[in-house]
Amino acid sequence: QVQLVESGGGLVQAGGSLRLSCTASGRAFDWLLGAWFRQAPGKERDFVAAVSSTDTTYYPDSAKGRFTISRDRSKNTVYLQMNSLKPEDTAVYYCAAGYGGSWYSPDTYNYWGQGTPVTVSS
Repeated sequence: QVQLVESGGGLVQAGGSLRLSCTASGRAFDWLLGAWFRQAPGKERDFVAAVSSTDTTYYPDSAKGRFTISRDRSKNTVYLQMNSLKPEDTAVYYCAAGYGGSWYSPDTYNYWGQGTPVTVSS
């Protein structure tokens, strides 16, 4: 069993930056596919970024150039660095981990964190 705990969310002005952290316990994170999703009120959960066990990264077009996913194996942690934030980035951000598959699909992931809210003011 894997437990994921996110941190780093908060309130930021448009154009600002935040770094989210997701620390895993119960099993090493480094062999899992790690990802971030987000969900705004009344909307579906959307893919934000993923990193494979070989450190290949994946992003949707909305995140390319602004968001960076990375992992620190020594800390069993995956990060999401978010720059040039926009009000439309406001959502609850969820960390997820899985064994592999379609990296953009929530169905791929077996483990989820509790979510951390991000609010971007205009």
